[in-house]
Amino acid sequence: MSPNDAYALLVARTGYVPLPLSGLDYLELLSAVWRSVNDYGIRIDHRTYNCPELTPLRRQPSGVAAKGGLWEVHYDPYDLSQVWVRDVRTGEWITVPWTHRHLVSTPFADFTWRRARDLLAMRGQDDTNQAAVAAAVDQLLTRAETGPDRRIAARTRAALEPARSVPALPQASAPEDAEDEATVPEQPSNVIPFGVFDAFTDGSRL
Repeated sequence: MSPNDAYALLVARTGYVPLPLSGLDYLELLSAVWRSVNDYGIRIDHRTYNCPELTPLRRQPSGVAAKGGLWEVHYDPYDLSQVWVRDVRTGEWITVPWTHRHLVSTPFADFTWRRARDLLAMRGQDDTNQAAVAAAVDQLLTRAETGPDRRIAARTRAALEPARSVPALPQASAPEDAEDEATVPEQPSNVIPFGVFDAFTDGSRL
């Protein structure tokens, strides 16, 4: 039997207990890169991350020979405002903030960062300048918050709210010349409407 076959057999016989993931489990599942810890901190895609807790690690090898002595850094591609460095000496994680995150009003994703750099490059500006890219990111987020995307998000939330029952329409009275037959009146049922997205009126038309 393969390991998967043996596991399936054991689960079929004894069952399993699902356990919720902890915060450390989520950190382990994040994307990972390997970087050196320099005097200025850690550099990832022209972003610098730094904090006092990195001082014992600066210019020091991690001891992971397979990675050339680099340090394991985990990051959330949907929130680049901070990263986590695994301290192999203690086995704990060090939370390291981005040095320019005070210039951006809300967390931002990797694709937003790359879009901001592309815009600066098209304007002939330095797309490696962290302050300039941070300003461009903040402008993109502000436009997204006040533009059509916000209206679409609000209508989407409204469609997901519990629908209220719609009262049944009154039944039309039978004509006077109709035959007098014994009929069983149908009980009106509550109708639950679905949210309908109209692509031509919900802000998608430029």
